[in-house]
Amino acid sequence: MRIDGGELWALLRRLDDPAHLETPQGFDWEAARRQFDDLVSGLNTAFGTDCGADRSVQDATFHAQVIVPGDATATGRDLLVRVSNFGNLAVLALVNPGAYDQEEFDALVHQNDVARISKSLDEGNYNLVPEAPLWRPYDGRVPAGVFLPNKPSWWTRYFDYL
Repeated sequence: MRIDGGELWALLRRLDDPAHLETPQGFDWEAARRQFDDLVSGLNTAFGTDCGADRSVQDATFHAQVIVPGDATATGRDLLVRVSNFGNLAVLALVNPGAYDQEEFDALVHQNDVARISKSLDEGNYNLVPEAPLWRPYDGRVPAGVFLPNKPSWWTRYFDYL
């Protein structure tokens, strides 16, 4: 399911717990890993290739990521799917997160690729959120100075290393 607009901001704020930076309270790492492995399998099938998965993530607010290789896409570029430790959130980015705004992303990424990735995310019970709004400055409940960057973003809160 894709979450956007006011629903996105309500969800991000609801998940924002200053006592739990890397994972939410009660986070089940093994279940998250099974869910991610199923996603990778679904993407491998959807794109007819082996997608490279990075499962060695530590000290981060995200669990893992997978790259759909550009030669298997209609877009012709690598597509990154990163899953958060929070709320079954997932984001789709073109090549490098933060490199493109929403308008550029929409112009460059083929809709067939978005549809295949969205279907795999839906089947895996992930909530797809747009990348662009996540780069807004973080103004949540975590005290200033807790994040490593001087100017944290919502991307940092849910999809980056701490």
